[in-house]
Amino acid sequence: MTYLDGGVTGPRGFAAAGLSCGLKKDGAPDLALVFSESPAIAAGVFTTNKVKAAPVIVSREHLAAEYARAVVINSGNANACLGEQGLQDARAVAAKTAGLLQISPEEVLLGSTGVIGVPLPVGKILDALPALVNSLSPSGGAAARAIMTTDTRPKEWGRRLELGGGEVRIGGMAKGSGMINPKMATLLAVITTDARVERELLREALREVNALTFNRITVDGDTSTNDTVFLLANGRADAPPVTRGRNLDEFKAALYDVAAELAKMLVQDGEGATKFITVRVTGAATEEEAEVAARAVANSNLVKTAFFGEDANWGRILAAVGYSGIDFSPETTEISLGGLTVFKEGKGLEFSEEEAARILKAPEVEVVINLHRGAAEAGIWTCDLSYDYVRINASYRS
Repeated sequence: MTYLDGGVTGPRGFAAAGLSCGLKKDGAPDLALVFSESPAIAAGVFTTNKVKAAPVIVSREHLAAEYARAVVINSGNANACLGEQGLQDARAVAAKTAGLLQISPEEVLLGSTGVIGVPLPVGKILDALPALVNSLSPSGGAAARAIMTTDTRPKEWGRRLELGGGEVRIGGMAKGSGMINPKMATLLAVITTDARVERELLREALREVNALTFNRITVDGDTSTNDTVFLLANGRADAPPVTRGRNLDEFKAALYDVAAELAKMLVQDGEGATKFITVRVTGAATEEEAEVAARAVANSNLVKTAFFGEDANWGRILAAVGYSGIDFSPETTEISLGGLTVFKEGKGLEFSEEEAARILKAPEVEVVINLHRGAAEAGIWTCDLSYDYVRINASYRS
């Protein structure tokens, strides 16, 4: 695999655009469009929150169609908890986009992000759609920036994959900075590929990759009403079809790389974050057990604030494993921070506070918790919790 520039427009046959339609008070780009020049097979995963935004409901319906051609995403408004009006507005956006692109409304997928419960200024979106369609470009325009909310930077990644003597390209963009705790994928993301792949294999690949990437991140323990990840495959590659067997595994590996990089970018840009933290649980009886324990540690506000304060407070880590619900023994558990062992055989160890401070000052820190119960392991990517997180979220509506 090699790096592919261009994000969602890196694969052949995709164009994108972004502009401001007036949803954001500061005039920043807030409306994005991704378009496939030819019919594409589509897959999607959505929030498991029982409160689901209108674009989630409509997009799930549209994924039943044979193909998808376009994804429209607005930022600045979640279009959530608005009853029938929210659904009507989402369908109106899909219908007008379809008319402009000369496709069917069912071929349009939707995403929204922003404040919950505020009526969507759908007129502004409908008025801006002609200019958005006219600005579609293989260079992608401002699409990745237009989907941002509290993000401080756009997030794009892509890979080239040699497959059967040809080349397959995979690219993506994502947004997310807060309200991130994976119960699917707490974010919005669009991934495109020019691979030729059957619908069921594409959906299988997305489910598996999502579980190991977007579903392994957390910023603050909150699951959004709007979480959505789309994967579109238009078959424009000069490579053999992806089939079950070796080339499916290779395709999944490349898809994993793209999704994992985007997922890490979301955590690195977490609201107010100063550190990227990997919590890895090893020596577990099962992978599920390891993930449960790692997630408890990664979601602990006490652990996250300790990392912000650069305090090697291993007691908070052990306590989080203890209330996670897994079966383990503290007497056989070992905890290390950046390679420095701080807890073993049921008690804390003497260690150099200077060395611990050096490790915790780094922008990236790894926590390893070895349960010594088996051979399974799992990791969660998270960040610290700073003063700025409170500042950003205390006045989100205003």
